[in-house]
Amino acid sequence: MCDIVYAELAAAFRDKGTLDGALQTINATASPIDTAIAFEAGLRFKRYREAGGPRQRIVSDFLIGAHAVAVADTFLTRDRGFFATYFPELGRMPG
Repeated sequence: MCDIVYAELAAAFRDKGTLDGALQTINATASPIDTAIAFEAGLRFKRYREAGGPRQRIVSDFLIGAHAVAVADTFLTRDRGFFATYFPELGRMPG
């Protein structure tokens, strides 16, 4: 998972050790967002806004999706509609 997802998960755990332990249990590893991933996220965000996408989505949503496309072997989300639309490649992944 990217560092943004790690930050989002941190809010649900009492401390870093507990979060890290939970992630280890499910074999999830952290992977940073590099400039190639960030660039791809920016391009997709730009297309979203140019197509009239409302301001309810922020660039971090696109960073998560672009990171998953680039490095993830599975993808889990509660927002399948958004990711299926802007990251259709993720629909072919298990998860």
